[in-house]
Amino acid sequence: MSRRELLETLPRAELDVEAATEQVAPIVAAVRAHGAVALRDLAERFDGVRPEHLRVPADAIQAAVHGLDPLVRVALEEAISRVRTVHAAQRPADFTVEVAPGAQVRQRWVPVRRVGLYVPGGLAVYPSSVVMNVVAAQAAGVGSLAVASPPQRDNGGLPSPDVLATCGLLGIDEVYAVGGAQAIAMFAFGAAGAGPADGETLCEPVDVITGPGNVYVAAAKRLVRGVVGIDAEAGPTEIAILADGTADATHVAADLVSQAEHDPLAAAVLVTTSVELAGSVESKLSDRVEATANAERVMRALAGPQSAIVLVDNLEHGLEVVNAYGAEHLEIQTVDAAAVAEQVTSAGAIFVGPYSPVSLGDYMAGSNHVLPTGGCAHFTSGLGVHSFVRAIQVIEYDSDALAAVSDRIVALADAERLPAHGEAIRARF
Repeated sequence: MSRRELLETLPRAELDVEAATEQVAPIVAAVRAHGAVALRDLAERFDGVRPEHLRVPADAIQAAVHGLDPLVRVALEEAISRVRTVHAAQRPADFTVEVAPGAQVRQRWVPVRRVGLYVPGGLAVYPSSVVMNVVAAQAAGVGSLAVASPPQRDNGGLPSPDVLATCGLLGIDEVYAVGGAQAIAMFAFGAAGAGPADGETLCEPVDVITGPGNVYVAAAKRLVRGVVGIDAEAGPTEIAILADGTADATHVAADLVSQAEHDPLAAAVLVTTSVELAGSVESKLSDRVEATANAERVMRALAGPQSAIVLVDNLEHGLEVVNAYGAEHLEIQTVDAAAVAEQVTSAGAIFVGPYSPVSLGDYMAGSNHVLPTGGCAHFTSGLGVHSFVRAIQVIEYDSDALAAVSDRIVALADAERLPAHGEAIRARF
């Protein structure tokens, strides 16, 4: 198949961000116009609770830290340590280039001023997403960080206790009980409070918004892009596994189920050279799905148009398929998996060999689990330090260095019919 044919044939979730944008636009407008009042109304409508505190009190964050299960705390602290180690190495280096004597161009990497980090809380809660978003922003040197996560009815209108506790462990004290598209709008435009002074500020606007979410979060990001920077319009999670006949069918089936339990729209795709492996995986999936806690969700994901087993003639064709697909998560379970992984050109993250499952990357590998979905890996990267810094170029020429190229600048300015550009050069000599 040609690349065009592959792109048309490979399974994808049926996700209509355009339609969701029409539904989300009034929500974004309401938050921009009415601030805290709209946020409470929307929480009551979508989350089934009207939060007393839109900004989570500091004592509630500390109480969540103290109430955290000790084993979960140890796991979170280890995850934080590993993610911090990897992200500390990601910071790009400044550089200076001497173009000619007296002619210098420098480039500085500068963190954005303020970021809004979104943590979902619908079908599951994600303290691990707090780690991924916050640590990357902290490693970039961002000075002001705010987190938003949906209010939970069973937690008194506050976000999940585990989400709050993770914020506390990371030193984040600006946390909002706001979910969905309304959280994106609050971050983009800021929000006035509903206190004694009606114009009092609840949340200041941010420069960049990151974090995963459902189609409505993606639609809200599309609406505010340009007002703020965003990481991506994240869609449902995806796993693709490229496997040959040496792969363990039990491992493959377990990994497909692990991502399918995220969402009924989650994509699980096996690309294999082995008919025998495909049949064995299908057989093992039946038993594993019935036994898993989120069986209904998993069954819907595996039966959906976004999931499939793709048979290929050889690994070369398999690589063409996975490179065209551009999976969020790509596992390589083949002979010489590391060499095969080097030939992958499009993936959010690559997991090499039988002991590097996607679940490792979700929590403890040290990599970031906020990754491009829906084929966006063809042109963008997962979340990292680079998501929160900008390059600023600094140009410094002395008189002799400018004089040496002045005639060429004037020639180009005249060729473009912009004579004042040339006159700005002549004025100096």
